[in-house]
Amino acid sequence: MQIIDLNDQAVGAALPPVQPLLITGGNGTLGRAFQRICAIRGIDVVALGRDELDISDPLSVEKALIQHNPWAVVNTAGYVRVDEAERDFKRCYRENTQGPAVLAAACAYRDLPFLTFSSDMVFDGNKSAAYVESDTPCPLNVYGNSKRLAERDVLRHMPHALVVRTSAFFSAWDEYNFVYAALRAAYTKQTFEAANDVLISPTYVPDLVNVALDLLIDEERGVWHLANQGAYTWADLARLTASMASLDTSFVMPRSMQALGLAAARPAYSVLGSRQGNLLPSAEQRLHKCIPEMLTAINASLEEPMAVAS
Repeated sequence: MQIIDLNDQAVGAALPPVQPLLITGGNGTLGRAFQRICAIRGIDVVALGRDELDISDPLSVEKALIQHNPWAVVNTAGYVRVDEAERDFKRCYRENTQGPAVLAAACAYRDLPFLTFSSDMVFDGNKSAAYVESDTPCPLNVYGNSKRLAERDVLRHMPHALVVRTSAFFSAWDEYNFVYAALRAAYTKQTFEAANDVLISPTYVPDLVNVALDLLIDEERGVWHLANQGAYTWADLARLTASMASLDTSFVMPRSMQALGLAAARPAYSVLGSRQGNLLPSAEQRLHKCIPEMLTAINASLEEPMAVAS
């Protein structure tokens, strides 16, 4: 009988290296959330920022795929400044349309699963019921059109790619979202302007990431809508946030979207539903979960540093 020494280094050396999940846009809100969720779920990742990977450059993408040999690619990179995109449209199209198409072509060549994200802003808002995956995109602004073209080009290069439309992020993991800003304004008793004539679906980032990962692992394909259930105007969402924190709601100053003077037109209705199934819980349930965490973070940010005795 042959006895195998488990301490023999040759045993370990024979094991193949673990292939990571490659995440683009690693320094953004969604990229950081993917890293956090993957750490919790025990998924090895390589997250690359803009300075490490230019997704619009085929050579840069080729080098990254050769170097890291991932089992799948998740694209969270992109241009997110909706109003600035109206004048900075070349950069918007390069990052939001050309980049995902380059990634899709490279992944299709290697038969790598690929996930990228789109937006509720691909729609014009003329419906009165929730948009589903089969509804025809008809964007009103440059940002929305960059996402519409990305969907088209990604699925043209790679029909089995996974494209997730989503909307209006919120979480306690960073302060760069509407709910956090509204809660901070309510807590500090500052007035807060918010549109009262636009209906959207808020999306809790941890839910989005977990379910999108599940879809990727399950090898789902095509367009999926992922947003928490519920439809709110921005003004209603701000008031609900304050109310859940037992704060005065009179800080909200309702305005029409036109009165806010934003450069990019918005759809008056961009609530997302799904024919694939509503995979995320209600937005209200998730607000209950994250508002206490946000209040803790806001309190910490407002505390003045203690004087150090000399």
